[in-house]
Amino acid sequence: MRNTLLDEINENGFIIIEEFLTVEEVEELYRAGRALCMDAPQANRKIFSTVNASDTHSKETYFLESGDKVSYFFEEGAVGPNGELLVNPMHALNKVGHALHTEHPTFEKITFSNRVREICWQLNFNRPAVCQSMYIYKNPGIGGEVIPHQDSSFIYTEPNSTIGFWIALEDCNLQNGCLQFIKGSHKSGVHRRYIRNKENDANELLIYDRSAPIYPQSSFTPLKVSKGTCIVIHGNAVHKSEPNRSQQSRHAYAFHVIETENNVKYSQDNWLQPIKDKPFPILFECKDKNECD
Repeated sequence: MRNTLLDEINENGFIIIEEFLTVEEVEELYRAGRALCMDAPQANRKIFSTVNASDTHSKETYFLESGDKVSYFFEEGAVGPNGELLVNPMHALNKVGHALHTEHPTFEKITFSNRVREICWQLNFNRPAVCQSMYIYKNPGIGGEVIPHQDSSFIYTEPNSTIGFWIALEDCNLQNGCLQFIKGSHKSGVHRRYIRNKENDANELLIYDRSAPIYPQSSFTPLKVSKGTCIVIHGNAVHKSEPNRSQQSRHAYAFHVIETENNVKYSQDNWLQPIKDKPFPILFECKDKNECD
């Protein structure tokens, strides 16, 4: 029984779990996400884009300091040249991250629920920890493209252990930018890594260690899912999302889990590093192997 989900993610690189959240839970997270829009900064707004890298140093500093707090990242088309908003504040954010799971009780409740623990247990985790979380907006007409990537490029462990939980809070389709996967791509290892730049005087604080692979568009399978669905993502699975060209937003809540047993090493090159007195919170711990079988 324990290996049912493990077999599925090992085969495809992802698992689709429908009705993971109740209607009431979806609405609660959605309301919390919209409330975050009103808490966003009114000045010095930082843009998040996987395509455009302007104002690199300032944005990367803000990004690097977001691991233990609630930080706000705006869509590229939402902010004018002088930092002014060009759209409704409710449609301006790309995402909020990266510590909603510890700093916001609504998201903490879902992240540390028994449902999440059960999935991690079935995936053979022994001491899983949540390392980051984010609320993703994908707003109508302005929600930007997310280029093909692997989560392990950003959150790397040896051996690989990264798993993503991506929970749809609205129906996802081709028009509003649903996730698209290359089935089985997780079997080919980590294709490149996004790491801290070791050059102390460099303008770019974060760099890729190699050029981007080319993935044929025909290789991707779109996952059209209903709100409340959870997609569990293998860290090496190649996935992307197209721009939102519709009039319907595509809100989602996502977080990542890693193994923290002694034989798994979290890379010191990762952009995200645990704070010295604030380690990644643990979901559960199997001190005796027999109690987890």
